[in-house]
Amino acid sequence: MNVLLNDNFSLIKESYLFSDIAKRVKAFSEKNRGADVIRMGIGDVTLPLSNVVVSAFAQAAVEMGKAETFRGYPPEYGYDFLREAVKRHYLERGVVLGLDEVFISDGAKSDLGNIVDILGRNSVLIPDPVYPVYLDSNVMSGNEITFIEGNGENGFLPLPDEVEKKPYVVYMCSPNNPTGAVYDKAGLKKWVDFALETGSLIIFDSAYEAFINDDKPHSIFEIEGAKGCAIEICSLSKTAGFTGTRCGWTIVPEELESNGVSLSKLWKRRQATKFNGVSYPVQRAAEAALSAEGMKACKTQIAYYLNNAKMLSSVFSEKGIFYTGGVSSPYVWFKCPNDMGSWEFFDFLLKEANVVGTPGEGFGNMGKGYFRLTAFSSAKNTERAVERLKRVL
Repeated sequence: MNVLLNDNFSLIKESYLFSDIAKRVKAFSEKNRGADVIRMGIGDVTLPLSNVVVSAFAQAAVEMGKAETFRGYPPEYGYDFLREAVKRHYLERGVVLGLDEVFISDGAKSDLGNIVDILGRNSVLIPDPVYPVYLDSNVMSGNEITFIEGNGENGFLPLPDEVEKKPYVVYMCSPNNPTGAVYDKAGLKKWVDFALETGSLIIFDSAYEAFINDDKPHSIFEIEGAKGCAIEICSLSKTAGFTGTRCGWTIVPEELESNGVSLSKLWKRRQATKFNGVSYPVQRAAEAALSAEGMKACKTQIAYYLNNAKMLSSVFSEKGIFYTGGVSSPYVWFKCPNDMGSWEFFDFLLKEANVVGTPGEGFGNMGKGYFRLTAFSSAKNTERAVERLKRVL
């Protein structure tokens, strides 16, 4: 074959971080068949969908089995009933959206990877450590990438104070994955002001906003001026346990323009060309998740995971180990003890405690020497993992 390929793929790691972890765990389990391994690495939920969501899902499936209520291709941008539910969800935070600013998708990861389709060759500013999709999707597109360091000194919440004043596409995530750190209003305002001053675009990942349990912003649009410089991407994966159901949304403000071109129109065109929409039963389930009864169930589940996070973070408080997260986030990010490297500690923890986590190094250079544990396991397994951590740390 002599077709040309995208050479940029040679610049990304051959395998995804969590694939590498799975291979190591598989090899360990085959060698130690009696080992009781507790998995706290991948950020997947364990609690089932709530009753109100399942009921809506089932009812919509029944409708699809009757000629008079059957539905074919869904709208590329989402059914209006779900877009309205998303609008109401934002209005509770004081954010007013137009219906045409809401685009329903099959999850945040897809839109975070696909948003580069409507952007040209830009200078891209990405925090380090970082969720891999931000980096990989831009490397695949051949964009110039600059990293801004998160570290212990800035609490893994870097600010634009030392960033060169020029246009960037800026990726932000709050609460952050992997560090669990959360920006306050002043921090987000600095980024919005920077973007407005330099003509930059912020891609704001709010997938974990439902875990914020204090007065910190849940949405970039709570900051004045953000509609002129930001796109927000969110998901029900962690909020309502939709990791296996797949539904989220992207907010592209109508007034968001670059050199007179509407980003909303470009995203509409992209979605109409490359996306066939989210299925009707899933969208009815998502609507139910965003209802008053659904959000009550969501909050109960989130409180369960946050209690797990509290149990985990208590270990590092007790041992005097530096950590972030564990308060308004399902992630606990901590310094590896005894100056161990991230993968060195991964192997140590797996061998000595039979606990699986995620090496910080997999999230970027600034993650070296750090480690992430998730609170998405069961309470029973979290308690067991805590006892093992206390024993080996």
